[in-house]
Amino acid sequence: MKIQAPYSMPPQTQPTGGTATNAGGASSFASMLAAATNTTAAAPAAAPAAGEDDRPDFTSMTRQQLFDWMNQQIRSGKMSLDESTPFLGMTMKISAATGEPVDMASDGERIDFVAKARGGIDGALERRDYALLARLQAAVERMVNTQGTARTAAESRLGT
Repeated sequence: MKIQAPYSMPPQTQPTGGTATNAGGASSFASMLAAATNTTAAAPAAAPAAGEDDRPDFTSMTRQQLFDWMNQQIRSGKMSLDESTPFLGMTMKISAATGEPVDMASDGERIDFVAKARGGIDGALERRDYALLARLQAAVERMVNTQGTARTAAESRLGT
């Protein structure tokens, strides 16, 4: 028995957020995410991202700056969606008072994301969550390689 839909939309009218080359899969999700980010992010938030392109300071960055950097990496093809998961997790913040997510656009708190990821590595080791451990280690390695001096600054704070 074959069930037919009453109406099928043509592929070119479906919201893919990008070009015809993004027909399904991770590429279309990345393009939709980039399009959503471009429409929801204010223009001033996008302007600093261009300067941070070269050498972002992961040891003193807002969640919005990390999110913008991550999206730029995805859009440019330098990072896959799977590789972005630990970064996306680090951009989330829940208010203890309300239990609701805190809007990253209005949150100016600077965070040492290298230290935060290393703390996550310690937690993953304690829980024996080796999949998370590997993702966080890859995230730290990417931050260190991208920034160049992040290892020295973070290690000096941690005493290693």
